[in-house]
Amino acid sequence: MFEPFEEFDQIPQIVEKLADRDAAVRRVAVMDLADTASPDVIAHIGSALKDPSPEVRLQAAIALGEFDGEPAAAALVIGLQDDDPRVAQAAADSLAELKEPTAAGPILPLTEHALPAVRVGALRGLKELRHPESLARGIRALSDPVAAVRVQAVGVVGYLKPEEALPALIACCRDVDADVRKAAIGALAFTRSPRVGEALIAALADASWAVREIAAEVLGKSRFRNATGPLIGLLTDSSWQVRVKAVRSLGQLQAAEAVHAIAGQLEHGISNLRKEAAAALGEIASSTALPYLEGLVNDPDPDVRKNVRWALGRIGQ
Repeated sequence: MFEPFEEFDQIPQIVEKLADRDAAVRRVAVMDLADTASPDVIAHIGSALKDPSPEVRLQAAIALGEFDGEPAAAALVIGLQDDDPRVAQAAADSLAELKEPTAAGPILPLTEHALPAVRVGALRGLKELRHPESLARGIRALSDPVAAVRVQAVGVVGYLKPEEALPALIACCRDVDADVRKAAIGALAFTRSPRVGEALIAALADASWAVREIAAEVLGKSRFRNATGPLIGLLTDSSWQVRVKAVRSLGQLQAAEAVHAIAGQLEHGISNLRKEAAAALGEIASSTALPYLEGLVNDPDPDVRKNVRWALGRIGQ
């Protein structure tokens, strides 16, 4: 938040500048009003969202992000529907900064707006508000025809983490859009339901490497022990980023049966993968990893050498 003015009697003079013929003056007036940090200026800044100059409207949308509560939200829904995509995006960003559940009132109806961009912005704004109606709105939006809307709906539902929404989120792991699948898998992190584990393991064979990567990561975070075999199989993936997450998860699972497969990554040309492999072997702390690690004490990458020393220390203990 901005530092508040000591003299609030300056506000009327600043408000007068919102009617100036020069757009640059009006834009600065919006900034000065935001600097006061007074809730009394929200309506004035909101009026600037109807200014003929897109630069003034953009500044107003940004400035409203410094305030909380329903008045700021009500003003921002105007900016969310602006013809200038920059203004609409700034309004969406500011809505996402709102933290008070009372701010949800003006936003909720926009989840069914005719314009997809407005629905996207509204769902972004609802995500962290934890309003009682957010869940129902989010679940309905999971069936939206626009993928970008479904991604934001996953965020709303996943943030609340309700048990009754698990079937809907699991279904999104099979969405036609890779971004939706990726968002759904991320939303299922730390959920230990067997149904979730099955969905995540199935996602290890996804056509998108980004989906396979996050599925591999979540399986380790959620400690799905039956994922060990599928994760070992992922160590031959064509994407090194996927291999990194698979190796890390095998370390988190302390999968002793994966030592030899992980050790095979110690010779990979990408140092990040060698570093993760050394760390995972340290997490597993099996003496069978000693020969592999000892052969890497002189690795050219200092981060790899550091992890090798740590892993050797873990095994030695």
